[in-house]
Amino acid sequence: MTAAERLLAAARAAGATIATAESCTGGMIAAAITDVAGASDIFERGFVTYSNAAKTAMLGVRAQTLAAHGAVSEEVAREMAEGAQREADATLAVSVTGIAGPGGSEHKPEGRVCFGLAAAGRQTRTETVDFGALGRAAVRRASVDHALRLLVDACVEGAARR
Repeated sequence: MTAAERLLAAARAAGATIATAESCTGGMIAAAITDVAGASDIFERGFVTYSNAAKTAMLGVRAQTLAAHGAVSEEVAREMAEGAQREADATLAVSVTGIAGPGGSEHKPEGRVCFGLAAAGRQTRTETVDFGALGRAAVRRASVDHALRLLVDACVEGAARR
């Protein structure tokens, strides 16, 4: 069973609906979810907000947050996830913003990806994962896999609370 298939089953069991807010993955998380037949049962919508302007216009990420922390930050990931959940009226929303490569800097190296997970009735969680300079495709794929695991875990937690 793929991660997306596990997510579909877990979200159904939890009665959850899902939204995604993606930057460096460019819609790959939404594509992975919708590759599974029956995804319309749980998937509400995806936001591809590659530019800072899109993050602000579509998800309500504050310009002050972007200026203070940069697009690749847990603060922006938090606002992206919360904005996606709010705009989609979904139970869960995951966000991803990072540096897939090539490039990066001393402070924000290639392979650094920040994630947000907003869940109805729960505090938004954020985390940063340094995948390393694996190359653009590998960092993006690892980011998709990680985001799907975060969603599955949140669905399992939500089902346990029912």
